[in-house]
Amino acid sequence: MAQLFTRMLLATECSEFDAGAENVALALAQRCQLPLAVVLPLVSNPEYEALAPQIAARAEQEAAAKLAKLHAQANTAQVTIDLRVRRGEEPYLEIIEEARATNCEMIIIRRRGKRGLLANLLVGEMVSKVVAHAPCHVLIVPPESSMWSRRVLVAVDSTEEGNQIASVAMGVAAQCGLPLHVVSVVATEGLRSQAQSAITRLVEQAQDSSVSAQGEVRIGKPFTEILAAREASESDLIVMGSRGDNRIGRALVGGVAQKVMGLSEYPVLVLHF
Repeated sequence: MAQLFTRMLLATECSEFDAGAENVALALAQRCQLPLAVVLPLVSNPEYEALAPQIAARAEQEAAAKLAKLHAQANTAQVTIDLRVRRGEEPYLEIIEEARATNCEMIIIRRRGKRGLLANLLVGEMVSKVVAHAPCHVLIVPPESSMWSRRVLVAVDSTEEGNQIASVAMGVAAQCGLPLHVVSVVATEGLRSQAQSAITRLVEQAQDSSVSAQGEVRIGKPFTEILAAREASESDLIVMGSRGDNRIGRALVGGVAQKVMGLSEYPVLVLHF
């Protein structure tokens, strides 16, 4: 099977919150034997640089030190990286523009802080905007995460987009040699039958592709049941779509993807089609 993602972009500010994203990005590049593009966004504008040149110069020095450290990590992992610093008033715009410039297929970015009920705050405004406007898929990684190694969970519904999401998850599971857990969440018992038919078909499709798979239908709140299914299946990667409540990810609060991103202690791959 061909590589799913051959052009990956790590977006990092080299903070404590970025450690998980950096580790996973380097591990992915090493596993796939691919180069890794890296962008470090710096908040800057001409007025700021003119009025506070010393502060701007210090920010440049700090960025250089951070990039040197990342270069060292990449050398240890035997990964070739292409580092870019982009300056602008809105970091998320610089990340989006770099993703477009490099024609990347997946942005790898941090999720800040610990889990909690304020999922949107824990994801962070910048990251939420990246997920909302990205021209490609986005992998959101909590600070203490590492490369997945147990099981891939994919959340789907009975739509064509659900089929596309499942297909990508199958590819990830196949490339990593991991089993796949397929889950569909419905609001009422009356919707179970249709969802079960879709789950059965997707599990058979995965097995036909030599991916060990199982599936289930859950009833309840989607984000709650997706996280519960992850825990029960001991999956360490969640794959899901961005479509849903008022275009999930388009708002900074609410939405199934937003809540899963903020509450999951494991990486979440949000797919855009």
